[in-house]
Amino acid sequence: MSVPASTSSQRNVVFVDGIRTPFGKAGPKGIYADTRADDLVVKAIRELLRKNPALPPERIDEVAIAATTQTGDQGLTIGRTSALLAGLPHSVPGFAIDRMCAGAMTSVTTTGSGIGFGQYDVVIAGGVEHMGRHPMGEGVDPNPRFLTDRLVDPSALVMGNTAENLHDRFPSITKDRTDAYAVASQNKYEAAKKAGFIADTLVPVATKSAAGWGLATEDEPPRPGTTIDDLAKLKTPFRPAGRVTAGNAAGLNDGATAAILAGEDTAHELGLNIGMRMVGFSFAGVDPAVMGIGPVPATEKLLGRTGLSISDIGLFEINEAFAVQVLAFLEHYGIADDDPRVNQWGGAIACGHPLASSGVRLMTQLSRQFAQRPDVRYGLTTMCIGLGMGGTVIWENPIHSEYSGAKA
Repeated sequence: MSVPASTSSQRNVVFVDGIRTPFGKAGPKGIYADTRADDLVVKAIRELLRKNPALPPERIDEVAIAATTQTGDQGLTIGRTSALLAGLPHSVPGFAIDRMCAGAMTSVTTTGSGIGFGQYDVVIAGGVEHMGRHPMGEGVDPNPRFLTDRLVDPSALVMGNTAENLHDRFPSITKDRTDAYAVASQNKYEAAKKAGFIADTLVPVATKSAAGWGLATEDEPPRPGTTIDDLAKLKTPFRPAGRVTAGNAAGLNDGATAAILAGEDTAHELGLNIGMRMVGFSFAGVDPAVMGIGPVPATEKLLGRTGLSISDIGLFEINEAFAVQVLAFLEHYGIADDDPRVNQWGGAIACGHPLASSGVRLMTQLSRQFAQRPDVRYGLTTMCIGLGMGGTVIWENPIHSEYSGAKA
């Protein structure tokens, strides 16, 4: 019996473009209280196609959309349903994916792998979370053996408790440090917003409520003008006299993201933008009780695989689920809390963290920052993941070689 020749070919995977909705506060008073989750995804997909008219919709090989709580308007294989709702041809397939907070990141790495292996040419990858309609953990039924057999510490099922555990693991990361980091995130976000950098990543979304129609054009969660004194007064809901507060952690949010990925050859063929090249990715598991340390082993694994060192990374986009989680990463690598390479435009503490959508927000911002910084060759997007994981993707700036050549 003859074996058919392989049709695969390894090639560069590029991030073409990314977009997101403004992020809202979860709950009955949030901007998206009466907006469906799938409609948020549809808005992002349609905006991507509007901004990239050189991409024929029929050339899209897959639509991968993540959601942590896959029920209701976030269920029914949301990658496929959102593709249909967005008006893509029936020939374009889609699927749903779940890796909790790293859902969109996994949508990118999974479909990116397909591109690198030669089985896709162009894909749309992203994520959505409507935490107002679907609170984290809604309807789940954890196996009782997790607790009765002590497979995990009970605190592992409450993310705020895991952040307090991480404080215990790193006593040098005090509440004063996390509050100072949180204030800096708010300030950096506000500066980036005033400079027009945030608006460039957003698509306005029409909203409807009892008060009538509205238009969401900016993130709802930021608290400009926040001071350390303000944060010092907040309650510590996860532990008496604890260190984690609503001020030094991301809130509960609604929002969606989407990105176009392609083979670099296909991008050239179609005349698509090349925002950055994927160098590699890695996911790693850790003790679920200290899930916030997950980015460290994921990054260590990836640096070892790529032969790069942390000093090669010129820009970091680290998801700010909790300030302590970011600081634990920085402390591990000997990076200062206020290093200018880290989260230049602020992070989730300011703009919000709609769980499965956030990975593409990090990538979209890094891609825009690469365009401003031709002197930087490599950037990194990383995040901690519920149930004890971390994920990291390293990207290369495509204009760095041109810049280097011009300098030479």
